[in-house]
Amino acid sequence: MTALREACIALALEAGAAILAVYAQDFSVETKDDDSPLTQADLASHRIIVAGLRALAPDIPVLSEEDADIPWDTRRRWPRHWLVDPLDGTREFVKKNGEFTVNIALVEDGRPVLGVVYAPVFDYLLHAERGVGAFLRQGGEDIALSTRRPATAPLRVAASRSHLDPRTAAALERMGDTERHGLGSSLKFCRIAEGRIDVYPRFGPTSEWDTAAAQCVLEAAGGVVLRLDGTPLDYNRKDNLLNPDFIALGDADLPWRDWLDEAAHG
Repeated sequence: MTALREACIALALEAGAAILAVYAQDFSVETKDDDSPLTQADLASHRIIVAGLRALAPDIPVLSEEDADIPWDTRRRWPRHWLVDPLDGTREFVKKNGEFTVNIALVEDGRPVLGVVYAPVFDYLLHAERGVGAFLRQGGEDIALSTRRPATAPLRVAASRSHLDPRTAAALERMGDTERHGLGSSLKFCRIAEGRIDVYPRFGPTSEWDTAAAQCVLEAAGGVVLRLDGTPLDYNRKDNLLNPDFIALGDADLPWRDWLDEAAHG
């Protein structure tokens, strides 16, 4: 699978270059049916990645955020598929704060087994393969990643510094001594994989393409991404593509159930 991973890295870099070409200009912003923004960069990245994956592995179907209208009766028969977010964090792209990523994952039997996350503004690229490891690529070299274990106080939490929903606020209160780190897109998972953040509680809607690639990176670095019932977040198991609430942890031994008891049921 190493060859597949390298091919996905090359596609992410190519897509990132196309995104930056748009980012450097004045660009228009459309609104999709769900009120989320869409730009030329999203579409350019989508075309590059989908065409590349289909050429690379014609037998593996591709599900991209920009082409997600695939019937459940078709998807349910897939033993594996590519799951792509061509530009995760379009709102950050529009704000021009750099906190957006290209995400490519290979999902087998509901679990991400290969993941590539690339933040083109920062030239920040992480890649992972289940059973092999997670890596930060810098200057052509791969640096192995590992989460912070054991995670000790103050816990570093991926959460808004200024705006918290009530359930996240309740969970943070139960965690005790914490440091909050505001980040966009799938970078939250990546920072946990690097050992720079410990916890990311997510209450509220996300889609499967938002999380799969970065989940693979985090899990390969020693972390976990769990539903609130303690089972791993998985993919392509139902007719809709929305994730349930979840918590991402660098250290699975943290007492996360204690933090979420009120938050999950409040």
